[in-house]
Amino acid sequence: MQPDFSKNNGLLSVILQDSHTKQVLMNGFMNEEAFKKTTADNVVWFYSRSKERLWKKGETSGNIQEVVSMALDCDQDALLIQVNPKGPTCHTGTQSCFGDDYFSIQKLESTVQNKIENPKEGSYTKYLVEKGLDKILKKCGEEMTEVVIAAKNKDKQELIDETSDLLYHVLVMLNNEGVSLSDVEAKLEERHGEKQDYSVREDIQNW
Repeated sequence: MQPDFSKNNGLLSVILQDSHTKQVLMNGFMNEEAFKKTTADNVVWFYSRSKERLWKKGETSGNIQEVVSMALDCDQDALLIQVNPKGPTCHTGTQSCFGDDYFSIQKLESTVQNKIENPKEGSYTKYLVEKGLDKILKKCGEEMTEVVIAAKNKDKQELIDETSDLLYHVLVMLNNEGVSLSDVEAKLEERHGEKQDYSVREDIQNW
């Protein structure tokens, strides 16, 4: 990876994105030294234009940003860094500098995982996990049946509602079995990437 520091007064525009939820966390700037420290330390360093110095994200709060992956844009002068944030990214205390009015299936997965790891009395997720895998699978089956019925009846709103319920229960099941959405995404990428040999799996040739 060779960023182009010849433009923009020697600075790269840098976007931090949560590697799990895909939420955009913040924008900052790096000079060449900050970039080298980031790659060496595996945590994000920036260059402060106002203070004219390097600073490690989280150096005061402790909310460092662990680097998961880095990618340059087509002009080599902007950088996207996938991170594992160790706490809120914004100095205001929110997870993102762009606000936390944000939802994704990955965020729901994180919520489910948090409810399982930190159970609270009255939590439906806690109830399912305590009842065990058979109960979780029974609920997945029931919700799948409701999805089929809604589709058969051509009831769009009911189909949306029941599919939402199904996805939640599938996430509980996956988490209970130690499988993440990232694992599923990796398999889908393997199947549908440019190098996938569809002849190996006849059942997915027409996906």
